[in-house]
Amino acid sequence: MSGHQCTENPPHLDPNSGSGHVEKLGNLDTYVSGSTHSKLAVLLVSHVFGYETPNLRKLADKVAEAGFYAVVPDFFHGDPYNPEDKDRPLLIWAKDHGQEKGFEDSKPIVEALKNKGITSIGAAGFCWGAKVAVELAKQKLVDATVLLHPSRVTVDDIKEVNIPIAVLGAELDQVSPPELVRQFEDILASKPEVKSFVKIFPSVKHGWTVRYNENDPSEVEAAEEAHKDMLAWLIDYVK
Repeated sequence: MSGHQCTENPPHLDPNSGSGHVEKLGNLDTYVSGSTHSKLAVLLVSHVFGYETPNLRKLADKVAEAGFYAVVPDFFHGDPYNPEDKDRPLLIWAKDHGQEKGFEDSKPIVEALKNKGITSIGAAGFCWGAKVAVELAKQKLVDATVLLHPSRVTVDDIKEVNIPIAVLGAELDQVSPPELVRQFEDILASKPEVKSFVKIFPSVKHGWTVRYNENDPSEVEAAEEAHKDMLAWLIDYVK
């Protein structure tokens, strides 16, 4: 998360965005969307701007429309990164919101979903959230995972994943550049028993799946293609 690309194009947060609602889940305020009768859930772990990001909630609604119970927890406890707070740059903010803590906070979410009768859970992590998602995968706390423009995910992390995993990277990503994503691909290719899918999207930057400009057709198209790939993976392996 050291790269400036993690904070480019900050979203206008909206607590009322999305067609779902906010409730407590695993002690965290959580945006939920979809039928409570679904036995399949997807945990979407946000980027540093948090769970009130309209494009992320819109994606959660899309996941819900596919039949999943979609949940987007507030892992930052009401304190998402604020680029206008000059006294608290990203690296200072991150000291209060480590990805390791995010992973620990995700465990009660998984338990709460199981207590609701959910029988299969997928995770999708965006930038900051991808590290949480890969930890969930390593511990086999979810059944499948998707990492979208990951931050601080390492080769060693990928080596430890033994569940279906998809990695969606960006050609112009300075945080997880294509060279690193290709290393992920090589590692996964050496483990044919682990279902995997790796794709590098041309001409897009880190964060393109949730921080796209809605008025730019090419950005929208690239984001929607990634959303489609993410959803296809979850449909295939969360069942």
